[in-house]
Amino acid sequence: MQPEDIQAIGHEIAIRWDDGTETYYTMEKLRALSPSAETTGERDLLGVKYGGEEGKNYAGVRVLAWQPVGGYAVAFSFSDGHRTGIYSYEYLRAIAREMET
Repeated sequence: MQPEDIQAIGHEIAIRWDDGTETYYTMEKLRALSPSAETTGERDLLGVKYGGEEGKNYAGVRVLAWQPVGGYAVAFSFSDGHRTGIYSYEYLRAIAREMET
């Protein structure tokens, strides 16, 4: 599944997928769920976690821009300077389901 259209609407990112479904993400939540090592941390060979920003408040963070990455993902640029998370289409669909609950 691939996005047909991505738009910023108010404080949300709206994605219309090629199967006709639409998903909506608050910009703050999208930033909090960035799959980047900066946000989620990294683990060494022994499983010890280093870094990450769990529990950080992203209130007021906005999406400034986005661009496709290959045929499988989107990279967002945020107002707090974050630009390293690559959101696969599969990941975006999964977190959309999470936001509905």
